[in-house]
Amino acid sequence: MTRISAAWWPLFGLRIRTPRLELRLPTDDDLEDVVTLVAGGLHPPDEMPFKNPWSLEDPPDLQRHALQHHWRARADLTPESWKLPFCVFEDGRMIGQQDVDADGFAIRRVVSTGSWLGRDHQGRGAGKEMRAAVLHLAFAELGAERAETAAFADNPASIRVTEALGYEPNGEAVHERTGHPARLLRYALSRERWATRRRDDIEVTGLDPCLPLLGVGS
Repeated sequence: MTRISAAWWPLFGLRIRTPRLELRLPTDDDLEDVVTLVAGGLHPPDEMPFKNPWSLEDPPDLQRHALQHHWRARADLTPESWKLPFCVFEDGRMIGQQDVDADGFAIRRVVSTGSWLGRDHQGRGAGKEMRAAVLHLAFAELGAERAETAAFADNPASIRVTEALGYEPNGEAVHERTGHPARLLRYALSRERWATRRRDDIEVTGLDPCLPLLGVGS
């Protein structure tokens, strides 16, 4: 358990639970599991699902930068701009990370998402379940009107999750990736389309004291 009280940092008390998974923001104790999972590999060496190829770094830079990602998210969080890098647990074991972030959420009501799973936990439906969890947080609890995401055209697993959750195409772009052009497909999910697939088996707890930190309520 963290030595930092949730009274000082309420986000440590935030939980999203599905019948299969629990998502929570990691304490410093949890970050040991994050770097262990990252070091175990996230994708085959001939694939790159990320715009920033951070997963190709060698130890200890790989682990160090994973830690900095989480520390930076805490330090930079404001009601106007925030990133929530949830760690994902299945049967008490960390299996991946699901980020949700927003800029100007109080006015725009738009979130975006990104994620990764440890290689041993891929191909079992966890990617869809953990994205559904943060979409429930965004739409049902925070009042989002739109969610956005993107995936490279050669990342069919991510695209399948996106399409299964009801996102619609939202344009595309060409990005430089490891020195080569790569086609990035953008998607958007409206509140109305999410509502047609809304689940009643996802629970969010510990949110109320976090709302002012996220630009929601007073």
